[in-house]
Amino acid sequence: MRRVAVSGIGVVSPLGNSTAEVLANARAGRSGIRRLDIAFAKRLSAPIAGTAQFDEEAHFEASKARMLDRFSMFALFAANQAIEGSHGALADVDRSRAGVFVGTGMGGTLTMDSGYRTLYGDDSDRIKPFTILMGMHSAAAAWIGIEHALRGPNLTYSTACSSSAVAIGEAWMRVASGQLDVAIAGGAEAPLSPGSLKAWEALHTVATMDADDPSASCRPFSKNRSGMVLGEGAAMLVIEPWDRATARGASILGEVIGYGHSNDAAHITRPSVEGQAAAMSSALQSARIDPSEVDAINAHGTGTQANDCTETAAVKAVFGDRAHQIPISATKAMHGHLLGAAGALECMLSLLAMRHSVLLPTAHLQQPDPDCDLDYVPNQAREGAAARTMLSNSFAFGGTNAVLVLRGSS
Repeated sequence: MRRVAVSGIGVVSPLGNSTAEVLANARAGRSGIRRLDIAFAKRLSAPIAGTAQFDEEAHFEASKARMLDRFSMFALFAANQAIEGSHGALADVDRSRAGVFVGTGMGGTLTMDSGYRTLYGDDSDRIKPFTILMGMHSAAAAWIGIEHALRGPNLTYSTACSSSAVAIGEAWMRVASGQLDVAIAGGAEAPLSPGSLKAWEALHTVATMDADDPSASCRPFSKNRSGMVLGEGAAMLVIEPWDRATARGASILGEVIGYGHSNDAAHITRPSVEGQAAAMSSALQSARIDPSEVDAINAHGTGTQANDCTETAAVKAVFGDRAHQIPISATKAMHGHLLGAAGALECMLSLLAMRHSVLLPTAHLQQPDPDCDLDYVPNQAREGAAARTMLSNSFAFGGTNAVLVLRGSS
């Protein structure tokens, strides 16, 4: 297995649209969760979301934009940013040995929702001609491949909230094993359509809006947590063999050293300690490291009652007494839950945190929960923290758990 470097990162997110902006906001504990300023908001019991400030017209010509759902725009923007930041990852590569791996949970839901509104709400048959091409889950990966003439594997993974962690893990395996020389891997999600927002509300997993401060509505691991907050965005990585990246003098941002996954095989929404622990243990085995080598964890940390207690217990099951000494960050408190793109954004944040020697905060954790009694880096970042190896956890409805093992570049 070859050593695998991350040589480029691109992002669109509620915390910003560049690595510098995202890290600065996360480091400061600034939340990208906002009250929704849309006409449909009055029909929502909790009109809040992690929204990306993204000017579509500034980045896409009108003729191209007409063929792209918002999630594909996010993916293309982030992929282009990552490729540019890699300083030549695609310059001399055999394009048949370069692949695209994208995770998304809901695909082009804005496009599909608009089509249904036309069909049923307006009682019209004038559906947009590109509806299928815009709405299909594989659209984002396809457009990245087309734009950069990447003729290797072009794969889309949809495993709910672990989709992009799976995409990065599967890409890592192809590069590490020598099947590919470059992979663009990550996730994209734009789930803030009226139909999607109401459907998530109906599931009773969405947080109650904080009346005093809507941006503080997501409170992972806090006793007064009330649920998750949806978010939108994308994060993409350029991953390639370490030797290839160093040979051309690329600035290495970190590396992926392992990937583990498991299936709860028990309940469609209820997480299991056994399944989450199995994914973490599998990741450690894949990376060939001992649990004692893990310096920090980026938690799945959704802010729901079920997940946060389960994840706490799973960390204890894997790390034993040492679990209390491992700092754990739950960044969804600031950017919301990007569903299929969450794992990629959190992977990116973990790499940046290690590179800049900081442990990112779990914001809004004012009331400790006796059932969640680990070190969640509450409310303030810890500067000067020299974490070298991190886990990034992603657990999903349907039971597909995925964990990435990451190593910093500093």
